Amino acid sequence: MGGHGEPYKVPHPSIYKVENIPKLREVQEALARQGLKDPWLRNEVWRYEPSTMGTHASRARAFFLRGLLWGTIATAITVGCEYAFSSKDDHGHGHGEHAEGSHH
Repeated sequence: MGGHGEPYKVPHPSIYKVENIPKLREVQEALARQGLKDPWLRNEVWRYEPSTMGTHASRARAFFLRGLLWGTIATAITVGCEYAFSSKDDHGHGHGEHAEGSHH
């Protein structure tokens, strides 16, 4: 069907090295001090690769700024509509709401 080939390229597992990631290397060394080894630790390397997932700062920036443009546009439209469709007079609010002589 179409002959487009494989839709993705699976990277070879050998490119993921725990030794290249300081946080994972700390985990590996802590486990080694207790006589333990995590054979699956290599599977977490991709999460810490800046080329794949970006840095912590870039992920945080993307998270907080993701909807800023559309939110600003929606706010401007809402404020513009409120201004355009609201009446210029206050319909007497604050003037003579209480009958004369009825003071609190």
